[in-house]
Amino acid sequence: MTGTSDLPYSATSLSIVARILFMYLLYKNKSTNSLSLIFCLLNICSSSIWIYYSTNNNDLPMIVRSSSELFLITLSAAYITRNKIILLKSNQEELPIAKIEKEIVKN
Repeated sequence: MTGTSDLPYSATSLSIVARILFMYLLYKNKSTNSLSLIFCLLNICSSSIWIYYSTNNNDLPMIVRSSSELFLITLSAAYITRNKIILLKSNQEELPIAKIEKEIVKN
């Protein structure tokens, strides 16, 4: 049953490819989506639990999958957070200019 033993590694490969596609879309869209961040945080928790479980069961395919997913999803969460901070800073910088423009328009 060689095909059955390939199944966990195939699933791991698909999971990693899916996560990389998710990261590409985040980068392409310059995401600051709060739902994406919540999704990332939930996946970080889930992957951490799966690492614990698969380590206790000596399940190498799940250890590889969960570890790589944890790494990639942590990068995604950091990227979303970075974009949120940049957006927040740019909004704060624009506020005084907007006030000055309103003052000029009033006068």
